[in-house]
Amino acid sequence: IIITIACHHHLHTPMYFFLLNLSFLDLGFISTTVPKAMANSLWDTRHISYAGCAAQLFLTVIFIAAEVSLLTIISYDRYIAICKPLHYGTLLGSRACVHMAAAAWATGFLYALLHTANTFSLPLCQGNALDQFFCEVPQILKLSCSQSGYLRELGILVVSVFVDLCCFMFTVVSYVQILRAVLRMPSEQGRPKAFATCLPHLAVISLFISTGTFAYLKPPSISSPSMDLVLSVLYSVVPPAVNPLIYSLRNKELKDAL
Repeated sequence: IIITIACHHHLHTPMYFFLLNLSFLDLGFISTTVPKAMANSLWDTRHISYAGCAAQLFLTVIFIAAEVSLLTIISYDRYIAICKPLHYGTLLGSRACVHMAAAAWATGFLYALLHTANTFSLPLCQGNALDQFFCEVPQILKLSCSQSGYLRELGILVVSVFVDLCCFMFTVVSYVQILRAVLRMPSEQGRPKAFATCLPHLAVISLFISTGTFAYLKPPSISSPSMDLVLSVLYSVVPPAVNPLIYSLRNKELKDAL
């Protein structure tokens, strides 16, 4: 849906360029985990090859890290557009937009390479059954018998989560500034639209970051298969499914194009 409107005649607009990237990320993210889980359910199997598991983890981390980066960039784009409109063309020219999108994808790739290489270098001696519907770092770490490798990957996860929380705080501050600017406007016409876009975005990114952080850093003592399943669905399935509703179906130009 987002691709349709972005390619229509607004591709030169930075916001639509970022939404085009977000649509690819969401499509890739949900396609990495859900189709395999559905196929396993239909054929009544729980098998995945070792190489397939590594590829699934690699792609999942790419899309998670890149999506966090891109959502942060989108909040910055909206902040500049509403709070500093006269500087918009200078700060967010076509070259700057391409560089920021490329940085988001590169960040995802580097994080994925780091996590996958480190996780699959660990010796696995606790069986080969994951209590999850896709290959996830915490579930693979449960099968490891290397204490030093486990602590190394845990340290990388802590750093990754810290960076994600910094991105989340930047997003929150950006939207708070946007809402303050909207409330100061003399006309009340744009307020409902601003609230209708900003608040759902904040809610989704809050769900994404909080559930992902808890899933990856929760103590093993409070872990359970049902809790792990719910958490992974909340951060890996819900945000990619809800993002099009927030960014597309509320868009008048998209409705006109349809």
